[in-house]
Amino acid sequence: MFGEKTRTVLLGLAFLFFLLLSYVENTIFFQSLNVILSNQFAAVAVLFIHNLLVISLILLGMTFYVNLVVLNFFKREKYGNIVLEHPKTFALVFTVVIVFLSILRGSTLVYGGVTIEALPLILLISTPIGIVEGYGIYLTIEKTLSRKMSMKDLAYIYGIFLIAAVMEVGFVNLLIMVLKA
Repeated sequence: MFGEKTRTVLLGLAFLFFLLLSYVENTIFFQSLNVILSNQFAAVAVLFIHNLLVISLILLGMTFYVNLVVLNFFKREKYGNIVLEHPKTFALVFTVVIVFLSILRGSTLVYGGVTIEALPLILLISTPIGIVEGYGIYLTIEKTLSRKMSMKDLAYIYGIFLIAAVMEVGFVNLLIMVLKA
């Protein structure tokens, strides 16, 4: 129906459109976080959907990038294929950056800002969730860049994020109970 280059351009436009929508969703999500966390089942559902949107946006962006490289949009670039030649390394680096920024973003919401003294405690509390979510992000990026993503892999990755949502709500409730005691 479409040529490969037209399909890639449409994929890029879809990525930009969903990136703008994610900004709106992110704003609404973080503004209503206190209301969401008051009901555990709603919190798990909303966090799961939020994580699915994030991982789907990463998947869409990485797919767009792969198509750009495969169709030689970067043919004049000396290192245009480096990410596709080393998908595991790039996935690991990208995952660490995303998880670290996510922890910092979450801690600014909870604590109103990040202090260097509180950062080790924040990282310690966030580590179990970060490991699970990081694994899901890593798999998504690595499978996409190596062009091995299947529906089974995607279902597995989404399952990882369901587990992460349950863990996150559990840890938040545990922290609330500890802080009240």
